[in-house]
Amino acid sequence: MARAPRPGRAKTRLEPLLGPERCARLQAELIRVAVRWAGTVGRVFVAVSPRDALDEVDAPGAERFGQEGANLGERMAAAVERVGGPVVVIGTDMPTLGGFHARSVRADLDAGVDAVFGPAHDGGYYLVALRQPRRDLFALPADAWGGPEVLALSLARAAEARLEVGLLRGERDLDMPADARALLLHHALPPGVAAILRGE
Repeated sequence: MARAPRPGRAKTRLEPLLGPERCARLQAELIRVAVRWAGTVGRVFVAVSPRDALDEVDAPGAERFGQEGANLGERMAAAVERVGGPVVVIGTDMPTLGGFHARSVRADLDAGVDAVFGPAHDGGYYLVALRQPRRDLFALPADAWGGPEVLALSLARAAEARLEVGLLRGERDLDMPADARALLLHHALPPGVAAILRGE
């Protein structure tokens, strides 16, 4: 799931630190990082927002298509249904995904787990993997998306559906200036992302 790297539209909460042009550069690099990681898991698809920005997204080796839906939950559900399952969904906010995450997701799905979540420190999640499409897991109130209860609400949906759930370790995603400062200290931060955050 990727927002096109347009100045003033991408990574806007980092604009006080980076400005709109560097935020757009950062988003372009984050998409490339996400595509590389996804390629270690399987075939790669990039669902792009807005729909008219497919040519603005540099995603080597990936199939691109436009996002559909009125809110993030609807857009994620539509993308998952288009791709089918099993499927791993990520955004572009977690540039430190690595081999551990890929191995953990594969192990859980191979063991028969229905849904795997990667909890983010802000109360959301940086990854969800599903054995098969489950629109009900994304059917949260529209105003909940981006808030601190997304993971809790999603886990409640999974419990209602009697799904077996796996949890990866919690991670900090790249959303706010404080996240940028913290992630610059992370050993797995890709050099291209670090250079943009440092203003190089």
